[in-house]
Amino acid sequence: MTSGELEFVDSNLDVEVDLPRSVEEMLLPHVYVGLEIDLLSPGDGIVTDRHHASADRYEADDPMNQIEGQISPFTLSGWLRHGCERVVQIAGATACHPGEPNADYMRANVYERDLESGYHEKGECLDEHDDGCVVYDLFGGFGSQPGKLLRRPVSFSPIRRQVDVLDGEAEAHFRQISNQVRSRNEEDGGQPLRQADRDVLGNVEGTWKLTLRELKPEFVGLLLEAVSFLDAHADEFAFQVGGARNFGAGIADVWVINPLYSEREVRRVFNRAQDSTAAMAEKDEVWRSECRPEFVRALQARTAARDGNLPMPSSNEGGESA
Repeated sequence: MTSGELEFVDSNLDVEVDLPRSVEEMLLPHVYVGLEIDLLSPGDGIVTDRHHASADRYEADDPMNQIEGQISPFTLSGWLRHGCERVVQIAGATACHPGEPNADYMRANVYERDLESGYHEKGECLDEHDDGCVVYDLFGGFGSQPGKLLRRPVSFSPIRRQVDVLDGEAEAHFRQISNQVRSRNEEDGGQPLRQADRDVLGNVEGTWKLTLRELKPEFVGLLLEAVSFLDAHADEFAFQVGGARNFGAGIADVWVINPLYSEREVRRVFNRAQDSTAAMAEKDEVWRSECRPEFVRALQARTAARDGNLPMPSSNEGGESA
């Protein structure tokens, strides 16, 4: 998709979205999510591109210890979708369930309990609308309808100069943590029972690059609201990312980087030697007061159109966050 082909698809909305800036002045269709995570232990693992140096041969300047790799997009995607679902539910609607109703779940009646707590059956929303609810439309259905959101892995490196935030990369430090699970029985004298290994990343700082395959303003509004919700609830178990949450892992400071920024300004956000410019501050104000409310209003209109119990937003007032 070239810049000349970029335009918003809003013919399905019952309100007119009036943005003070054109899409050509934005980073869209790319959405950059800023990440700051002290400790991350993705449940789906970390892919590294170098062998791990053994503990007894560790040297700080050994290139073998400068381990680069990727954070799996599967953990991140489930975390983001959970935020999107919660935003829709807070608004008073139900969210499309991510799983098939006939799937073999590990616990009995889990699907039915989900339906009672703010979900509708996956794909049920297609009965009345060709594109379904906003969650189904954005994330798609397995083997049915492809999603409109491309979620890439986050590449990481411990060397800051090798990190390009415009490519969805982050500075992070990989370690493989090993610990012995020992017997508590006094007769065993602390004998090891088994060894537990865990791959972790420390001090993650960078971006997660998302790309919209179709530019609908309600998609942008949903991502904005979901990321804001996940940031506000980062210390709650259900909204942390990855595993090892009881050990403080997965508490993430996240935000959507202002889409009005230029690529140079996005890099400046993560340059510790540079402060924000006056031009960036002006763009922040325009985004906060004029652009963001319009995207949220589009989300409200889309949600209201799928649930008659929700009010349609005013045509002349920006939307308020859930």
